[in-house]
Amino acid sequence: MSLSLLILVGVLFSVGTYLLMERSLTRVALGVGVLGNAVNLLIVAAGSRPDEAPIIGRSGELTDPLPQALVLTAIVIGFALLSFVLALAWRNWSITENDEVEDDLEDRIVARRAEKNSKRGDVPHHEDVEQ
Repeated sequence: MSLSLLILVGVLFSVGTYLLMERSLTRVALGVGVLGNAVNLLIVAAGSRPDEAPIIGRSGELTDPLPQALVLTAIVIGFALLSFVLALAWRNWSITENDEVEDDLEDRIVARRAEKNSKRGDVPHHEDVEQ
């Protein structure tokens, strides 16, 4: 595997991870797409030798077709997941005219309790979180 391909995979993973940590559903959808492409590129790069044909190598011997089959399956699944996240973003935009993910009320309560317990120096128990 070439160094430039590894750098490209690393950049795609880092950009996808950065986009997934945003609160906008559109950016989350883009992050899912970029991460899917990074994984597909990594599988193809790891499953074949550099400078050889994908199925039949230079000497005419067959290579393992499993990485290509996995990538084809991952493309279909990634497209379905991306379509679903984009549908959620469109629905949220059409209702609220905003595609930002709001904090859940329960998340805020748990965060306040954890902050209060950390100020007191207490370790939160299971019963404290559920109440």
